[in-house]
Amino acid sequence: MKDVTRLFVVLLTFLMGRAGGMEPDSGYCIGNQCFTVYQAHHDYMSAQNQCGDDRGHLMTVRSTVARDVLSILLGNSVGRFWIGLHRTSGCPDDATPLKGFQWVTKDTESDYTNWAPGFDSSCFSHRCVSVSKVDDFKWSQEPCDEQAAGFLCEHTFTQMCKSLDAEVGETVTYTTPLRFAGEDLLSLPPGSTAIRVPGETKYVCVEKQWLQAPWNCEIFEGGCEYKCAEDSNHAPSCYCPAGQTVNPANKVTCEVIPDDPCVSLRCAHACVQKGVSYECFCDHGFQLAQDGRSCVDFNDCTDKRLCPGENFMCLNTVGGFECVCKGGFRLIDGKCVDVDECVSAPCEHICENSPGSYTCSCYDGYKEDPESPNNCKLHCGKTECVAECDPNDRYQCFCPDGYVSEEREHETVCIDIDECSSNYCDQDCKNTFGSYVCSCSPGYTLVNQDKCEKIDDDSDGDGGSGATTTSTTPYDTPPVPNPGPTRKPSAVTVGAFVGIIVCTVFFVVLVVFLVHHLLCSRGKMESAAALKVTEEEAHGLHNVKSDT
Repeated sequence: MKDVTRLFVVLLTFLMGRAGGMEPDSGYCIGNQCFTVYQAHHDYMSAQNQCGDDRGHLMTVRSTVARDVLSILLGNSVGRFWIGLHRTSGCPDDATPLKGFQWVTKDTESDYTNWAPGFDSSCFSHRCVSVSKVDDFKWSQEPCDEQAAGFLCEHTFTQMCKSLDAEVGETVTYTTPLRFAGEDLLSLPPGSTAIRVPGETKYVCVEKQWLQAPWNCEIFEGGCEYKCAEDSNHAPSCYCPAGQTVNPANKVTCEVIPDDPCVSLRCAHACVQKGVSYECFCDHGFQLAQDGRSCVDFNDCTDKRLCPGENFMCLNTVGGFECVCKGGFRLIDGKCVDVDECVSAPCEHICENSPGSYTCSCYDGYKEDPESPNNCKLHCGKTECVAECDPNDRYQCFCPDGYVSEEREHETVCIDIDECSSNYCDQDCKNTFGSYVCSCSPGYTLVNQDKCEKIDDDSDGDGGSGATTTSTTPYDTPPVPNPGPTRKPSAVTVGAFVGIIVCTVFFVVLVVFLVHHLLCSRGKMESAAALKVTEEEAHGLHNVKSDT
């Protein structure tokens, strides 16, 4: 009994993570491998990820046997299908059988090649490979981001079962944990089920052997047609709804009975015969209540045999349980493997992965941003630091909050700003590196970080002793005691110097324009005066002639 329990614990662990997902259009198993085909439009990477979700990878066609499997799976298919051959980097190499390509298993071992004519050897050629029935499954180079008609996956197993021998007039139908079924499968992975027809006996594959139903209730409901439960001896058995009974031959299907002795018991879940009488019992994950009819949930996770393996944890559910990975771990090939969060670059600077988590840190000259712990901000921590400058433009420089840049002969530095000289505080001010601290005199309290308000005598619990209240500015830099006087920039920056030159030129041009305008106006006035005198003289001469 212990050996059987161990087998089912192993099988349950194996089946975790295989539930759900896309359902393949067909599949085939031979040796220790199963192959599935999906007729769904995917690019190369999403196809590989889909295979990985089922703990497999894109199909490798290393032999003529694998070539024959292609013919079986794609015999009635139209379009191109991705296989697990690609070129990750570099240029093609005609001197090798795989021409510089490799399998998704990161190796180049192959006893078979089938390249399409006209292979493109340029370094800019397509990096992924697909096959199609139209060109006899030749390996064709394709753009990896192209949407192929489908893809093929490959799954490798251990402890597979051989197909069952069928008696005359009998057929055996198999269903695999990869979600495809068939009658002509030569080998079956663990977790596969088989049904003999017409007897309807059921079997499950566990470590190279077929076990007949009912088996452990946690695996496919024990193979029962209706429901599975454990009796008082923890032995699995099938039961049927009211008015039906379990077939005594196959022990899993239900048959209608004329007189049901369980009707009067009004059992919440199940009724079984015990000797000459009948009694109620409950589904797996429940226990019989004191009234002998009702069923209540109990915590399955109290059984320490459940969810074995490192970094697994048991999660109790109503009537059952789930085996899940602890936080920071992911189920891969039946194991909870640490997720390297650093791959997704969550940290702005340095990321250090740890089991189930990760830690961010910053480069020298930076510190963790308190508002966003994964990001970093410039930090000096003293009166003067070298600025962080663009390597391609030394005039494009940055300083931490509370610092101002100063350009010098060979570098730009950041100098602490003495905010206290700008009277930011209502009363007392203490300068700190990159910030400042406001405080109030005795009898006052600090409000909004920089204002001081008088404390009412009635509300001052200590009789107006005047304990000083302080608060830092929005720079969020902790106060540093006695930072010493802050030196101000000693030279005019390049920007200021350019501004002075521009203003000077503008002023000179304006003066020249005004002088020119005044001179022109004066000249016009003198010309007008001279013309008037001339006209008057001419008029006088005319009068003299008239008198004569």
